[in-house]
Amino acid sequence: MKIGEFDIQEGSPCFIIAELSANHNGNLDVALQTIEAAKRAGADAIKLQTYTPDTLTIDVNNDYFKIDSGSLWDGKTLYELYSEAYTPWEWHEALFKKAKDLDLICFSSPFDHSAVDFLHELDVPAYKIASFEIQDIPLIKYAASQGKPMIMSTGIATEDDIELAIKTCRQAGNNEIILLKCTSSYPAPLELANLKTITDMGKRFGVEVGFSDHTYGFIAPVVAVSLGAKVIEKHFILDKSIGGPDADFSLDESEFREMVNAVRDAEKLIGSVDYSVTKKVEKNRKFARSLFVVQDIKKGEVVTDKNVRSIRPGYGMHPKYLDQIIGKPFLTDLSKGTPMKLDYLDV
Repeated sequence: MKIGEFDIQEGSPCFIIAELSANHNGNLDVALQTIEAAKRAGADAIKLQTYTPDTLTIDVNNDYFKIDSGSLWDGKTLYELYSEAYTPWEWHEALFKKAKDLDLICFSSPFDHSAVDFLHELDVPAYKIASFEIQDIPLIKYAASQGKPMIMSTGIATEDDIELAIKTCRQAGNNEIILLKCTSSYPAPLELANLKTITDMGKRFGVEVGFSDHTYGFIAPVVAVSLGAKVIEKHFILDKSIGGPDADFSLDESEFREMVNAVRDAEKLIGSVDYSVTKKVEKNRKFARSLFVVQDIKKGEVVTDKNVRSIRPGYGMHPKYLDQIIGKPFLTDLSKGTPMKLDYLDV
């Protein structure tokens, strides 16, 4: 599966996405600078969110629409939060151009049909379905019908929700699906991450898997990669001092670069299934054990466990032969410290 020029497949590096979200704080110049910083930090892609307050909710101030979930945004109405957090659509062309100029993949999360159409005109390489839209089957069906890879977060999803979302994509003729394990808590406690689910999701649903992270720091993405995540998504901010709805659990440039380096190191450590001995290791095999003459020997003496032993280094016979040569006579005089060879014995 390819997203832009990035090929997501077995053995390839994981796809690291810097989530812009609301971290522009309503300033286009900050958004553009954030894209530049994401490139410097080693991100493969920058992701936007394409909605307006009116495409997500309505401006009502009753209890149904007030946030009271133990999050950073408690006390606001949904409309107030989305009014503060949304990325103006008139910015998108400039943001996509900036990313393209930097060879940074840019795509977005649509939240209604009009956003899908808008992003289609910008020729996005993929569509991301946010956690809270996993049940919006008409949206998933419409986005999947565009024929681009579908990345879907599972933060609030039940197993049935996930199965239905995947089935909807496939019925639309789209089999290019990536599921992101996600905990829809902002920030997300480590004990709720349950990253073992990543491995299970790949087996259970037959799709590529990744991780959308809302925890503090970047331990979770590194662990996720070790469990098979091929995509990592993490909120990115130019400078936490600018504030904003997502600043608290976002990484700045220095932190994000550290995460990228840690993920890439983890990938090197994981490597592949390989029982061969590298040239470097082969050189060190000389320090392994082998059979050595450990006493001065006269011709005609026999091998005992006292005059021939398994010791380091590894220039003599394999230790597995010791039992077979016990009692065999020596054909020649040998000095202590001679690597044992079968040629020295009358066998």
